[in-house]
Amino acid sequence: MRTLLPAGLLLLILLVSTPGWCEESDGLQTFQVFYENDLFGDTDRYYTNALQMTWLSKDLKQYKDDVRLPDWSLPLIRAVPFAHVPGSTHNIGLLFGQQIFTPADIAATDLLLDDRPYAGYLYTGIALHSKTATKLDTIEISLGVVGPAALGEQVQNTVHDFRDIAQAQGWDHQLANEPAVQFSWQRKWRNHRAMLTNILCYDLLSHTGVTLGNVRTGANAGLEVRMGYNIPMDFGSDVIRPGAGISAPVSNSGYPHIPDFGVHLFAGVRSAAVFRDIFLDGNTFKSSHSVDKRPLVGELSAGIAVNYKRIKLTYRHVFRTKQFDNQSRGHVVGSLALTVSF
Repeated sequence: MRTLLPAGLLLLILLVSTPGWCEESDGLQTFQVFYENDLFGDTDRYYTNALQMTWLSKDLKQYKDDVRLPDWSLPLIRAVPFAHVPGSTHNIGLLFGQQIFTPADIAATDLLLDDRPYAGYLYTGIALHSKTATKLDTIEISLGVVGPAALGEQVQNTVHDFRDIAQAQGWDHQLANEPAVQFSWQRKWRNHRAMLTNILCYDLLSHTGVTLGNVRTGANAGLEVRMGYNIPMDFGSDVIRPGAGISAPVSNSGYPHIPDFGVHLFAGVRSAAVFRDIFLDGNTFKSSHSVDKRPLVGELSAGIAVNYKRIKLTYRHVFRTKQFDNQSRGHVVGSLALTVSF
């Protein structure tokens, strides 16, 4: 179990370092870093910290055009739904991340039966993106581990030491080690885009998706409206979630349209039906601490994005409704994303 994620990370490193991995004859690769923390909401509880790094290939007419894909993977990719829609442009994505969850009272050493379990989640994955000017399909497969092997305790308490904050004391009660597998599909639409003035424009994006796995199983749908100057031709910003999509621009010419400068505000709403959440339901294959989750969760968010040439910086302030019965109130999380195309 303890070798699962290091092996996944090694695979990711090998893929990135394979000869030809950075040989891009045209188009741009994209690297994105997400950082999410409830510190932005002045709390230290529940979904308390997350970091995810994503690499995205240049635009491809066909997945087989990427020389880094092994031959044995092509028949599997051809069997994936939505992966070969006529007229689409494609991208391959690699991701690696960690998420940390704690109860509200991190000073308590006893098991808090009415509060959510301590849990760490470490994962790596691959995503297939198929997009047109108005639609984006994302298929994502991730593998990882939940439990002590995910190093949630070490990361949280090391950061707390660095910031001179009291350590979380209840990690002895965290969820047990368990392999984590997730399959996700997400579709985004650009429903409308128009100019408001000579310099200001707006667009409306929508999305829906499903996730299957022992970590999370559920469905979601949402809307996002953006307004500002030089809004990039992408599918909006996002938070860390399965099949979240990409921030790389769309261009019919095969090259990303990158304005010298742009800034826009955005607001979104999202709802999710939750059939399983290991961080609330507890371990799948053994008895563990759990709480009674709520089957429907809502989310409101707003933020700002600034893009300059090949760099985009986004901040989103997210409010989520209660996720389990004994939760005292909804939860606020800040999501910061840096996107660089090169």
